[in-house]
Amino acid sequence: MSEENKASIQVIDRMMQLIDRLAASGAPASLKSLAEECGLHPSTAHRILGVMVRCGFADRAEGGAYRLGMRFLELGNVVRSRINVREMALPFMRELAHATGETVNLSVRQGDEIMYVERTAENRSMMRVVQMVGARAPLHITAAGKLFLCRDEPEAIRAYVARTGLRTHTHNSLAGINALTRELAQVRQQGFALDQEEAEVGVRCIAAAITDDSGTMIAALSVSAPADRQKPDHWTPLIRAAAGRISRALGFAA
Repeated sequence: MSEENKASIQVIDRMMQLIDRLAASGAPASLKSLAEECGLHPSTAHRILGVMVRCGFADRAEGGAYRLGMRFLELGNVVRSRINVREMALPFMRELAHATGETVNLSVRQGDEIMYVERTAENRSMMRVVQMVGARAPLHITAAGKLFLCRDEPEAIRAYVARTGLRTHTHNSLAGINALTRELAQVRQQGFALDQEEAEVGVRCIAAAITDDSGTMIAALSVSAPADRQKPDHWTPLIRAAAGRISRALGFAA
């Protein structure tokens, strides 16, 4: 490697040190403190920071201090827009399907319904519950849908009830706003949701929320199984852990 290339790599390494220190600082940092913390001569730090300011990666604050620039926000939005929750979730879904031996679903909210956007399943059993990718179901009869609903304000929940009439699909479906309100309160408290044969007789489901880097729920991870095979005490921690791992992969920091 030529001396010129070595010098270029050294400059990049020093710039990354400065970026890390600016990111860790809760307030604009002085040139002196940045140089000391990065082990750089003040003139070297000043020269690199000057380039960063010109390129938008740093800003000069009052008193000559420095902070990260808006260019990082722009690039962060680009990265965020390219993150595909299905691609992120699929490896964890496969692990969960292997651990439970049942069908694992990934769903998102589409208005008053959830839509299944990905699924995976083990081939251990002749009888599997398969939710077709692209299929939809009302929020109030599905475990995933309840997770989305419980994050709505009371006014929005009442509006949902008025629009949908809480149409029942089985004799176990929630009927009436009081029953729905109690169910959603329990979901909020326990951190997961259940479908107790409310969408289809003989099928039960457990779901946990997936959140993005802002803490917003963007998807639900669920396991569907014949009612006589469901193991809520064993599966619920596994589902919640897998949803948490997917959330962290998407940038969420609990």
